[in-house]
Amino acid sequence: MCLMAVIREEPSYGYEMARKLSERGLGLASEGSIYPILSRLQRSGMIEGYLVQSSEGPARKYYRITDKGRRSLETWKDEWKDFRSAVDSVVGVDDAG
Repeated sequence: MCLMAVIREEPSYGYEMARKLSERGLGLASEGSIYPILSRLQRSGMIEGYLVQSSEGPARKYYRITDKGRRSLETWKDEWKDFRSAVDSVVGVDDAG
């Protein structure tokens, strides 16, 4: 879900996505761990990859979200809100902290 949200913001390549996730507090998402996920998302039609020439070396594979991916992301966000609310309720967390 987090990868899809990053890609929705703008097309990105793997290292760039890992950096963006790390900057937002998800440092466990390494470049090596996201490529299998990107492959699954691409096979399922939620994202598509394309090559962009780089002035710094070989072409980079960028990913962009598809319409199917946008719809799935919205569904996942709603499910996440419900899940987070249920967990907050169980552990005694309210919106005020």
